[in-house]
Amino acid sequence: MLVNIGTEEGNSWLGHIYNLRGFVQYKLGFIEDAQSFFNKAAEAFRQMRKADDGPWLVVNYGNLAWLHHHLGNQAESEAYLSKVEALMKKYPSPSQDELHAEIYAEKAWTLMKFSGDRELVSDYFQKAIRMQPDMVEWNTSHVIGLASFFENCDTGLEADILEKMRVAKEQDPENLCLAVHYLERRAKKGERVEDEARELADKVLRNSVSSFSSMKAILRVYRNYVSIDEAIDLAEKALENHPEERYLMRCAALTLKWKIIRFSDSRPKQSMIDRAISLHKEVISRYPHSSFMTKIDLATIYAKSNHGQAIAEQMYQELLESDLEPADKQLLYNHYAKYLNFDRQDQNKSLKYHMKAAAIPHQSFYRGNSIRLLEKTKNKRRNSMWREIEEFLEHLQEPVVSLQHWS
Repeated sequence: MLVNIGTEEGNSWLGHIYNLRGFVQYKLGFIEDAQSFFNKAAEAFRQMRKADDGPWLVVNYGNLAWLHHHLGNQAESEAYLSKVEALMKKYPSPSQDELHAEIYAEKAWTLMKFSGDRELVSDYFQKAIRMQPDMVEWNTSHVIGLASFFENCDTGLEADILEKMRVAKEQDPENLCLAVHYLERRAKKGERVEDEARELADKVLRNSVSSFSSMKAILRVYRNYVSIDEAIDLAEKALENHPEERYLMRCAALTLKWKIIRFSDSRPKQSMIDRAISLHKEVISRYPHSSFMTKIDLATIYAKSNHGQAIAEQMYQELLESDLEPADKQLLYNHYAKYLNFDRQDQNKSLKYHMKAAAIPHQSFYRGNSIRLLEKTKNKRRNSMWREIEEFLEHLQEPVVSLQHWS
């Protein structure tokens, strides 16, 4: 995931990205790479802030002090700690009880990318913005974070978030990520956005190829509010322009999966299925350590193929036999249950796996989805398992928080 976060010049979070990548490289044992990223972070901050020093270097110098300490270079470590102390004296925080705004902003950005603690993210951003209200990129990231966190929750805050996005867009008109999220929010409120979406898509195509280019977000807008076929064409055009970019391969694979699994009233053309299989295999090879969901998608696509049912079953069995965390196991059971019902026409076995998914006490979209299906089956009383399902549901004690899922 980190590799896909943009490192192009002009990215306002470039220094933070390099800091984070340096930390990860150190934890992986790649010491030289870690130091290189920390040095790149310092240079990125200098270029972005147009100054040789400032409070934004506190985290960076702290990282370098920490790195040299763990390498046994105590003199270097002490030198960087001295730089940290000098910066904190030169740029003190407004209160002894608070960190500097730059540190709050970096914490907020990192947590936004890799944590679900939306309250803490929002709190850190608000503290940073209160201290330095002129930092447009902080407000933009805060608003995007709010929109993402509350994307599928009926909180009653929709009008407030939409207004915050409108104001943020006026302050940061060139930010494509914000523009796409704002467009999507307006579309959800019922606005016609097709022409504006196409204009934004052209800008995204001309922009960077990393995840900061908002390609996945604009494809989602196309899928929901323009057309799935145009989404496929857009993803293929982006990949044609940058054929070696694995992130764009993932986007192209995603659009074909949407078409094959969710948008086909009849069996998709075999040529489209073959293209989807090829892309998914390539994505798995390019993301060897984070391809769990892609493998499930590939198995599901094989099940739609003329001669792929046996391969689909084999893939699912291999996944079912693998050592998985409870959340991943729950996700797998939910998908396998749907495969059994729709592609194997084995409703009873499908219901068994929905029960397996629901039995795992992890609140998620997948658990909620399985429980709703089980309740529907129980209430209709047409399936011979309805009494077993009724008893099973009576013993489920944990409340279910159901969130929409769009992948």
